[in-house]
Amino acid sequence: MKLTIRELYDKMLQNMGSYGWWPAGSKAEIIVGAVMIQNTNWQNADKAVANFRQLTNFNPDRILQLSTEELQAIVRPAGFYKNKSRAVKAIFSWLSKYNYDYSRIYQSFGASLRKELLKLHGVGDETADVLLTYIFELPTFISDKYARILFTQLGVSGLTDYQSLAKRVKLPKNFTSDEAQDFHGLIDKFGKVYFHPLTKFQESFLAGDQLIL
Repeated sequence: MKLTIRELYDKMLQNMGSYGWWPAGSKAEIIVGAVMIQNTNWQNADKAVANFRQLTNFNPDRILQLSTEELQAIVRPAGFYKNKSRAVKAIFSWLSKYNYDYSRIYQSFGASLRKELLKLHGVGDETADVLLTYIFELPTFISDKYARILFTQLGVSGLTDYQSLAKRVKLPKNFTSDEAQDFHGLIDKFGKVYFHPLTKFQESFLAGDQLIL
């Protein structure tokens, strides 16, 4: 069956249920998690996130008060601790200029918000899209590894890196921020079930389908 992006989301939702995925209790925790998960797995990232919870309770001002040594010690379990520490400091420092008022930030930058996020240390394409989706609640497609594997299995060729998919996917105009968050969660949940090993995809409810981009 040939599926549009909307039809793919609807089919995943029907078969898997709503997911609303990002394991966090606050936007500050999401920001921390989005940085910690870079180039590692959730097991390692969670250890660093737990350190932030214990020592700062994800209070942005408390995070900014940490010394470089303290911050690096907290981040260390997630790897790349020097770079990720700088990224956390850069993001929260930038947000503090706007008193963590996410609506105000979006109103200030509008369509150029993504470009502003990419100027921050440690914020690449995927992290920027996660922040747009989960922090600023702007419907954005996150072209992560699981998304690229899924779309390849659905007949989309040439997906070699993040941008190779991001440039080709536009969410429908009527896609809400909740749906965009849910879509990302469903894709990652699907990947964990059917991509280990990849041959399990042929047992899934999407086997035989093709995606229309």
